[in-house]
Amino acid sequence: MPGPSVPRDGTRTAVVIVNWERADLTARAARAVLDDPTADAQVVVVDNGSSDDSVAVLRAALPDVTMVARDHNDGFAAGANAGIRATDADVVVLLNNDAEPAPGFVAALRDHLARAAPDTAAVTGRILLAGRWSRLPAGAVPAPDQRVLHDHAGHRWTPAPDGEVRLNSTGVRVDRDGNGRDRDWFAAADHRADVDVFGFSGGASALRRSALDDVGLLDESLFMYYEDTELAWRLRRRGWRVEHAADAVVEHDHSASSGVRSDLFVFRNARNRLVVALWHAPWSTICRAAVRTAVRGLRGLASARDRREARLVLAALADVAGHLPRHLARRLTEDRRASVPRRSVDPGA
Repeated sequence: MPGPSVPRDGTRTAVVIVNWERADLTARAARAVLDDPTADAQVVVVDNGSSDDSVAVLRAALPDVTMVARDHNDGFAAGANAGIRATDADVVVLLNNDAEPAPGFVAALRDHLARAAPDTAAVTGRILLAGRWSRLPAGAVPAPDQRVLHDHAGHRWTPAPDGEVRLNSTGVRVDRDGNGRDRDWFAAADHRADVDVFGFSGGASALRRSALDDVGLLDESLFMYYEDTELAWRLRRRGWRVEHAADAVVEHDHSASSGVRSDLFVFRNARNRLVVALWHAPWSTICRAAVRTAVRGLRGLASARDRREARLVLAALADVAGHLPRHLARRLTEDRRASVPRRSVDPGA
C-alpha cells in the first residue's frame, strides 16, 4: 500500500477523496492529483459503502492509490475520517470527488501552510463553479428543467455558454442566524479575498496533522453538511487559525453528488445548522436560528409547492428539540475544552 511521499522540505502530504457510487467523478479527481508532478502526495480514496461496483472500478482505474473500502455509508465525515486515519501524513488535503483540481493545487496548499504561522491549522482553496453562468433578469421565468442557483443577495443564476466564470468559495463564514456560508459565493472569478477566514471548505483544503491531533477529526454524528464548519469552531476555540490560498484552485460541479434540493440536503442542512449553533455559537445566534427554522417550516406548510421541504425542515427542528439535553451537554464539553472565549471568535470573518 503506497504511503505519503516525502518532499524536499520533509512535509508528507496525503489527499483524501470520499466516493459514494460516483466512481467516474472520483477517478477524475484522483487522476488529476496523480498526474500533477508538483503534488508529490499519497492519494487515499475511501469508498463509503457503495452498493454498486465502485470499489472494483476504482481499484482497476487507480492501482496506485491507497484504497479504503467501508462496509456502510455513515456519511461524509466518517468517510473522510477513515481516509485521514489511513495515512500518517503531516498534511491532509480534503478534496471533493466532484471537484477537479488545477495543476499545482496540492502544492499551493502545502506551500502556503509551510509558510504560515505555526498556529495556522488549515488552508482553504479557491473554488470555482464549473461552467459559465448568467444572471437571470428580475421576473424571468426559468424553464421547468432549467438549473437555477441563488447568490447571497437572492439573484438567480443559470448555466449559459456565453456566461461568466463565478466563484463557489474562498472559505466558510457563519452569519448571525447560524448559517454556514461559502464566502464569496457567486462573486466574480477574479475577486481577491482576504487571507484570513473563519473556516475552511471540506471540499478543497489542507489540514495540519498537529491541529487535528489537538481538537479531533470531523464529527461523524453530523453525517454530512456542516462538518467543516463545526471543526472550524473547535479549531478557533483552541486558538488555531484558518487561511485562504488564492493560488490553490479547483473547479467544482456544485452538488453533483447529492443535489441541492434533495431530501437529504434539506433535512441535514437544517438540522446540522441548529446542532452546530447549539454546540458552539452565542445564545443570540441559537435563538435566531431556531426561530428562522420554525418560521420557514410553518410558512412552507401553507404552500403546496413548498410543503415537502417544510415538513423536512420541521422534522429537523423536532429532531434537535428531542435531543436537546445531549446537545447542551456537548456545549458544556466544548466550553471546558476551549482555550479561547466564544466572544473572541468572529465566525463572520
